[in-house]
Amino acid sequence: MEMMDMAADDNREELRRKLRSNFDGRIVRKDLTKKIKEGANVPVYVLEFLLGQYCSSDDETIIEQGVQNVKRILADNFVRPDEAQKILSQLRKNGSHTIIDMVTVHLDIKKDCFFAEFSNLGLTNVPITDDYPEKYDRLLCGGIWCIVQLEYESEGDSSFGITDIDGQPISSKQKKQKDISPISIHKLTPIQMPHIDIEEVREGRKAFTQEEWMDVMLRSCGYEPEQLNNREKWLLLARMLPLVENNFNLCELGPRSTGKSHIYKEISPNSILVSGGQTTVANLFYNMGRKTVGLVGLWDCVAFDEVAGIKFKDKDGIQIMKDYMASGSFARGKEEKAASASMVFVGNINQSVDVLLKTSSLFDPFPPEMGTDTAFLDRLHCYIPGWEIPKFRPEHFTNDYGFITDYLAEFIRELRKEQYGDALDKYFRLGKNLSLIHISEPTRLRRIS
Repeated sequence: MEMMDMAADDNREELRRKLRSNFDGRIVRKDLTKKIKEGANVPVYVLEFLLGQYCSSDDETIIEQGVQNVKRILADNFVRPDEAQKILSQLRKNGSHTIIDMVTVHLDIKKDCFFAEFSNLGLTNVPITDDYPEKYDRLLCGGIWCIVQLEYESEGDSSFGITDIDGQPISSKQKKQKDISPISIHKLTPIQMPHIDIEEVREGRKAFTQEEWMDVMLRSCGYEPEQLNNREKWLLLARMLPLVENNFNLCELGPRSTGKSHIYKEISPNSILVSGGQTTVANLFYNMGRKTVGLVGLWDCVAFDEVAGIKFKDKDGIQIMKDYMASGSFARGKEEKAASASMVFVGNINQSVDVLLKTSSLFDPFPPEMGTDTAFLDRLHCYIPGWEIPKFRPEHFTNDYGFITDYLAEFIRELRKEQYGDALDKYFRLGKNLSLIHISEPTRLRRIS
């Protein structure tokens, strides 16, 4: 037994060494995330970015000091929506203040100027220099979390205190007007990864075996692979398929406490979890009144929690969903819209699988109009048997190193651009009766039952 423990420790140490040498600054100890997350209501990817900056060391003293720094930064600078007015008051009083908030930028064509919007702070139309959206284009595409140094000037010249990335003051193209905010952005630093080099990931990946890389991916999501068997590892990794593939429809039904919705809510900033299940066609697909695309056009993955509660206020909602799941497009009004978001359905099975199979079917938790409609079921690409995944206990959560979740989410998003739909063609093909035929040699075919 001792020999096995020593071997496991050696493997862990070797994996840490490979991670540090190939992905330094991109990894974080997951127990630190767990420790601070319990008392800080910030997204995991924001928290881990800060931990990666301040706790990138093996020295316990430096790590403890870094944790205290992160806690202080969150306490002093993270904007809680209910404290927005208090922070604005401090900004006005002191003349400057640094905040952590979600920032979105848009171009006002009439005024020929970029303006920033702050999510929790509730500010809009704050002028921002052209340099930032040009360098960090994700500011224009839904926004990113940033550390922002704000300045307040009631009167002054037309520069609004705006500086370029190097800190040099620049003049705005927009003349001073009453509707321009006295608040300006002095410096902006993205917290989320503004861009990623996928080739850097590929090069780093070469240093790891398949088993090692699986362990790294699982630890990056917060799981401890040493507590899982091989089948359980693959099932947990399968949850990530909708984040990697476009228009991939996945279903997971199983008992409670197996973390079915965790990955779609906490791990990726590119997926959204629709809790409760009630939605509308306008919210999910297209709002004809506003002429704006819904969730499937804005997110990489749309996950429905508690499938039993899925309910459309519109009669044609399920039909439009089936159309979208089959083709990645849907018709609204006069035109057809396409989107690449994957659909995920998670729910609870309250009976044993044996009883379920005798009395109804494995899709029993779905509403009848979905669970008994074979056209809908045919559009699901994958069914994860949730009853095979263990109920999570403290030992299932890792204390070891994994990727910063935002780094993980970004390279996963980059992989969506690559298509692997034909990757299995050299191993399998569909027979006439849609059974799988295994191609072991070019000259010999063997049917799989």
